[in-house]
Amino acid sequence: MEKERLEFLQIHPKDNVLVALRDLPAGYKLNFQGKEIILKRAVNAKHKFSIDALQKDAEIYMYGVLVGKVNEDLDSGELLDVDNLRHAAEDFKLGDRKLDWVQPDVSAFNKRTFKGFHRSNGTVGTANYWLVIPLVFCENRNVLTLKSALEEKLGYQVESKDYSDEVDELINRYKSGASIDDLMSVDLSSARADKGKKRLFPNVDGVKFLNHDMGCGGTRMDSDALCGLLAGYITHPNVAGATVLSLGCQHAQASILKAEIAKRDPHFNKPLFVFEQQFEGTEQELMQKAIKSTFTGLVEANKLERQEAGLDKLCIGLECGGSDGFSGISANPTLGYLSDMMVSMGGSVILSEFPELCGVEQELSDRCVDEPTAEKFIHLMRTYNAKAEADGSGFYMNPSPGNIRDGLITDAIKSAGAAKKGGTSPVAAVVDYPEVANDPGLNLLCTPGNDVESTTAEVAAGANIVLFTTGLGTPTGNPIAPVIKVASNTKVFNKMNDAIDLNCGTIIDGEETIEQAAHRILNYVISVASGETIAKAVKLGQDDFIPWRRGVSL
Repeated sequence: MEKERLEFLQIHPKDNVLVALRDLPAGYKLNFQGKEIILKRAVNAKHKFSIDALQKDAEIYMYGVLVGKVNEDLDSGELLDVDNLRHAAEDFKLGDRKLDWVQPDVSAFNKRTFKGFHRSNGTVGTANYWLVIPLVFCENRNVLTLKSALEEKLGYQVESKDYSDEVDELINRYKSGASIDDLMSVDLSSARADKGKKRLFPNVDGVKFLNHDMGCGGTRMDSDALCGLLAGYITHPNVAGATVLSLGCQHAQASILKAEIAKRDPHFNKPLFVFEQQFEGTEQELMQKAIKSTFTGLVEANKLERQEAGLDKLCIGLECGGSDGFSGISANPTLGYLSDMMVSMGGSVILSEFPELCGVEQELSDRCVDEPTAEKFIHLMRTYNAKAEADGSGFYMNPSPGNIRDGLITDAIKSAGAAKKGGTSPVAAVVDYPEVANDPGLNLLCTPGNDVESTTAEVAAGANIVLFTTGLGTPTGNPIAPVIKVASNTKVFNKMNDAIDLNCGTIIDGEETIEQAAHRILNYVISVASGETIAKAVKLGQDDFIPWRRGVSL
């Protein structure tokens, strides 16, 4: 029997607002705990309205925490919007340790494994990639030249990147005299030719080319951080080896990169080829060496095969982007339950995007395993926000126009929902960018709220798979780690099903519980980690890679 879909929801007993789960018209009457509420204005799904009358400056609570204050007197049943609500959050300080938590039942997964690539340092990859990386933006052109030379010939070109067949169809119709209206009405889906080419190296998932605009001209802090980030990718369990192109004179020196690699893996033994153009001489000499070395590296990488591994070898990055008013009710709490499951089984999870933890700092710091860990989290949060405010912004300016349009009016509302991805387990470690954050348990990683910068950092920190929730929709991916997109609502899942893998709108629709959705998603994660299912972002060739620039350009 199909469950009845609710019209509204009080997320936490302390909350003094309700969330509309479907569009409710002005004048609509509803009953909440014996109290009749009449909506003063239409309230669209995902938006909030007041339970009782509120006086100016009254505090608004959601998820049991302070998320804002009202700018004017409000009646019961009044829609909350950007005009009558402003950001507010509780202050935070070092408190008592609150480490008790209820571990979920994981008996259904106790004997489950995935098939991954075992590395000599004990980590296990969910994929097997070769990297080609520039140490400085001056080498981007040479990296793209290698991409052009290798990708298609080795069978790694992603079909969705090439729309030349569609253009050919339009050219032929134009030459045949088609009108503008005829051209606009053409269905180009039938124009796509099958360009599938068998991979020369079947055990290598791809060659990835990580261009960026850093390495010189900025602060030494940024160039050093770039070397750390790239070292995180080279030592990553999903990577078999790397080719690095350097100009030679830039801030981001090869010696710094190698030192960062040694910090992450003292016994590093993967194939690593570093070429400096100023030392090699001509472009032809540089490219010939790079091509031959990369090819021979791929020969060695292809000797690796997937083998069984325990789920404790998974390190899952928890991300969100294009969030909406349902994200914190459906998709994010589901990832939180899955996060607790992973921690119970000895796995690792990473929660990042520090601007989107504004308002829940006290809870997270209290959950840190010891006081030094809590003090580090508090320090990073305060320092980051102070730097943002010094630059003319602050965490309160985090919500995007899309977030606001779909119900996330203040940063604290957005943060309270985003933090649900981290579940309820103790915080095992707090790590600053761009360090490793793959300790067993819940890791907090300092990154921006920008989803691509944050995903880029989580993978460098050790995430060998990423779960990414979205309410508005996004194609975001990563070059070396599968990024699994999880929709907060059924509408966006159906609308963008080429880019989104899974749907948690089933929870809003009353078809599934959070626990059931978490089990379904973890089964999907295991299939992707084993190479049996290809994540949508991988199919699209969505290789987003953006290093975080913390300093200023000089």
